[in-house]
Amino acid sequence: MNALRNKVSLIGRLGRDPETVSFDSGKSITKFSMATHQRYKQKNGEWDEQVQWHNVNAWGPLGDKMREALEKGSKVMVEGRLLHQTYETKAGERKNRTVVEANEFLVLSSPYKGEAAE
Repeated sequence: MNALRNKVSLIGRLGRDPETVSFDSGKSITKFSMATHQRYKQKNGEWDEQVQWHNVNAWGPLGDKMREALEKGSKVMVEGRLLHQTYETKAGERKNRTVVEANEFLVLSSPYKGEAAE
């Protein structure tokens, strides 16, 4: 391994339509949430599923393409890097969040419309 890298790859479904925010500087950012899930067998032999929600950001032209190609329920593969952010709420409370900053994506299917479970 030549370099240590911050790289993440997720496959999941969008939880909401992508939303784009434009800034006075001319830059824009597109944001959406996506869910991933993992099935596992419990000790008692029953299957269970764990769902994780991820916040995804994409800057500029990539974000514009994502907004045009994706909608709530779309199945997508996103690659990017993890960013850990700290922010303060209106009540003055410090919070942390992790965001995936996308650098590429691939549409895997259209929104979920009653297709068989995977």
